[in-house]
Amino acid sequence: MPVCPKCLKYFRTARGVTFHRAQPRAVCNVRDDRDTELVSAAAAPANERVNHEVDDALLPPSPPEFQPMDLDPDPAWEGGENWHSISPSISIAADSLGRVLVTFPRASEIFEGGETFLTRFELDPYSVCRRLVPFYPFANLDDWRVANFLLTSGLSMRALDEFLSLEATKNMPLSFWTAKDLRARAELLPSGPRWKFQIIPTTHPTREPIQLYFRDALDCVEALFNHPFFTDKMDFTPFRLFTTAERLHKIPEGATICGIILSSDKTNITNMCGGKVAHPLLISLANIKMKVRNKGCSHAFLLLALMPIPQFIHPVRRMCGVLEERLFHQCLDIVLEPLKQAARLGRMMSDPVGNLWYCFTHLVSYIVDTPEARMLACVRGNTSPVTTAMYKDFGDPHRHPSRTAATTLAQLASIECDVLDVDQYFAACERFRLNGVSHPFWRDWPLAEPSEFLTPESLHEWHRQFWDHDVRWCKHALGATELDFRFSIIPRITGIAHFPNGITKLKQVGGRAQRDIQRYIVVVIAGAADVDVVIAIRALMEFRYYSQATTITSITCDKIRASLQEFHDHKDAIIQNGHRRGEKTKQVLRHWHIPKLELMQSIAPSIERVGSILQWSADTTEHAHIEVIKDPASTTNNHSYDTQICRSLDRSEKCRLFDTELALRGSTSEPTSMQQLGRETNDSDSESSERDKDRSMLDGIWTSKRKTTSFFDVATRLSVSPPDSVPRPLRTFIAGSTAIHLNYDPSLKRVPIDIVAERFKLPDLRGALGDYLNHEGNVTQNFHTFGGQRRSPLDVHLPFKELHVWYKVRLQQKAYHDPSDIASTFTVHAHPPDRLLKYGRYDAAIMNVDDQWQWPSSGLQGHAIVHVCLIMCPVLPRGSSGVNRFSDRFLIYAQRFDIVPQGNSSVEQTTGLHVLKKAMRASGSELGEVFPLDQLRSYAHVVLRFGRKADNRLTSTNCIHSSPSFFLNKYFEKDFFYAIS
Repeated sequence: MPVCPKCLKYFRTARGVTFHRAQPRAVCNVRDDRDTELVSAAAAPANERVNHEVDDALLPPSPPEFQPMDLDPDPAWEGGENWHSISPSISIAADSLGRVLVTFPRASEIFEGGETFLTRFELDPYSVCRRLVPFYPFANLDDWRVANFLLTSGLSMRALDEFLSLEATKNMPLSFWTAKDLRARAELLPSGPRWKFQIIPTTHPTREPIQLYFRDALDCVEALFNHPFFTDKMDFTPFRLFTTAERLHKIPEGATICGIILSSDKTNITNMCGGKVAHPLLISLANIKMKVRNKGCSHAFLLLALMPIPQFIHPVRRMCGVLEERLFHQCLDIVLEPLKQAARLGRMMSDPVGNLWYCFTHLVSYIVDTPEARMLACVRGNTSPVTTAMYKDFGDPHRHPSRTAATTLAQLASIECDVLDVDQYFAACERFRLNGVSHPFWRDWPLAEPSEFLTPESLHEWHRQFWDHDVRWCKHALGATELDFRFSIIPRITGIAHFPNGITKLKQVGGRAQRDIQRYIVVVIAGAADVDVVIAIRALMEFRYYSQATTITSITCDKIRASLQEFHDHKDAIIQNGHRRGEKTKQVLRHWHIPKLELMQSIAPSIERVGSILQWSADTTEHAHIEVIKDPASTTNNHSYDTQICRSLDRSEKCRLFDTELALRGSTSEPTSMQQLGRETNDSDSESSERDKDRSMLDGIWTSKRKTTSFFDVATRLSVSPPDSVPRPLRTFIAGSTAIHLNYDPSLKRVPIDIVAERFKLPDLRGALGDYLNHEGNVTQNFHTFGGQRRSPLDVHLPFKELHVWYKVRLQQKAYHDPSDIASTFTVHAHPPDRLLKYGRYDAAIMNVDDQWQWPSSGLQGHAIVHVCLIMCPVLPRGSSGVNRFSDRFLIYAQRFDIVPQGNSSVEQTTGLHVLKKAMRASGSELGEVFPLDQLRSYAHVVLRFGRKADNRLTSTNCIHSSPSFFLNKYFEKDFFYAIS
């Protein structure tokens, strides 16, 4: 039974404990001196080195490699203004890098008496029927599978009736024969959080009554907290990793923080016509790990409410907007009240394993675009929602003071005016730049601070700003024709968008296209635009890339600030050259009234408070709109969208939850599989296999059916396979930090060496193979590097005469900041010339030439940039068997690029890129050698230097062959950028 964590009194349900704790005079609510300290980075001094982990303050338990250290403070800290005594409830440990890990042993205590996911299903009124028929209200497993498919297929009632009336369907032993009967049975399935309906009274007339559809916010939080899919994907114990002391805040002893994430944005329901719009409010938990929560297929964001979109009747149109904003805050008050109560008094919640946690629901992030952020912060247009800056201050190179909740509430309290007189009240708000909302929803939410929970959002603030401003500046700097031509001849990258017709005429450009354009913008404008303009554009690019890192250290924060400052140092050149112009007037603008530019000043401070900005991106929530709004709306009869969307979502959730319950009960005879799923002990192989089976079934229900192939896993399986079961050498293998994959069958089989040399235009191929074999000697697997003079003659005799040839190889790496994640897979092409590709297609790569250095941690140190011209494997003479020393490795023929020094730097100061030229021999031929394929480490994007004006004879296929100088484009991929920056 649930027990109060303070007085140890037992109650029938967890909600009873919450009601008991809610009594204001209860002894349990009196805080004592044993309160646990929770670290916050909000007041960390600027000179402190803070390492902010992937998520936020809610991070995994302490790693085992941390060792306890002395708790006595350094004498230099004593008496300092930033020093706070450390409570005995804090545990401090240090790692080998000297970083300090502070944990809180008394935080996130586990109490007995919770309910597992399966136990909650037994509370359903029809659970008695399911003891007899597990699939009730359906007859058997096949009956349920057909029903589940039809209910989640998105078919209309008419289409369902047509399917069920088919003769073939009638021969199936189904328990339902009409769509109405099917949906009626679906209503008997166990439900998730239930929908509610409320008419909202208004002080001013509207065209239609205001209807609010919403769910209990705490029920939604508990549904996520208790979900079995997130069993091993949530963090309960807070800790912070840093190097010096920071300000501490108090939370009740034994409490667990449930970080609330909200998101709202208007989205179109109808596609072509009709103009129907919905305003969904989504909710999620910051406890769910970022890499899980940010995947749309994880269903980590639930639809909490459908916010009304009213039509007020008022003679002044602007006042209608004020009334709409007031109504929005009023509805948020209604929907979020349970979370505010839980933030003040706490709430006992059960996790999927059945543990009971004493939870406090604090608002961590509210993901919105800029106009909605202003509405939530209660400020009017051309005003920053998070600082005191106004439109005239948006171009300042420093951050203005934060707009605190206390300041806004004090300003509202000082307005002596009738709130119901909208016109007069709005006019009175003018001197404070407030929008006329008198009762912000966050006013009574403990610790809710708009300047903190309105976290920076990359999709609307960075990528949209890039398209609306940076691209427009570049267009005016180069001209639309020149800019489009340069984009059209950029060498293609497999898997990344290419722009054969340029970018200036693109329509409906989304976030993905904006990111793809960012990959090339710096190399495209280099040489043509003014130097200061290029520096400004490049500084903003580096600012965006550094800010999108999943792990942010204080060093990265310094780089973020430095990049933004560099932009401000050079931004005047954009106006001086006439590149900043009005969209309609085409006149030069002499100001920087760009709201998104001012919001960039809040990136580094926000990172120091709540962690990586990438976890607050609207990419996930925009994708969730498809699942929770657009898809359900497509199944309606185009009337009463809100009610039908709610019913459709309710059916879909019931089906997924029931499928989960059946999968868990079917995996073991005892209803304790959730206990086994969450257990972290050294069990027997059978128990471990049982847990893996449970996880596999949950992944099959709650994750995408399209899986990213991990060549690391494939290579690991192949390496332990019996020698005769797979062909040798292995087509997929791991080299350093890179997984390399070749197709099973070569593109060309058993081609004579001289024919290969002629087809690939490599006259010294035979001599290069001879030098390779001489370097190998009698011991194979030697490490190869670029030599000097060619020692083998061009007609050297080789122990093999034929080669297998591949036209491409795929390289896969781990994520730079999180080696447990798979990064993007890139294809390196080595295609010979043919009638479609006059010059062939040869891609560049990073190759390891010094085994003392490892990619990507060492950057380009110990590595060479090469042009891969041939991928091959020597073939044993016919009639031979087995593997000998020259046919047990895949080989490549690679030509080297040399890095051209730029004064005292290895990179060009304007673009921040390495300048390359082809390495040449004394004879004038390109320097090329044969290397083992396993020395490749990464794809590299080499782009020609266009100069002042691009040659109109260039194409994307001949530009590399026709240019003497190149850029190593580090912006083509973020992990590559982090590796060499």
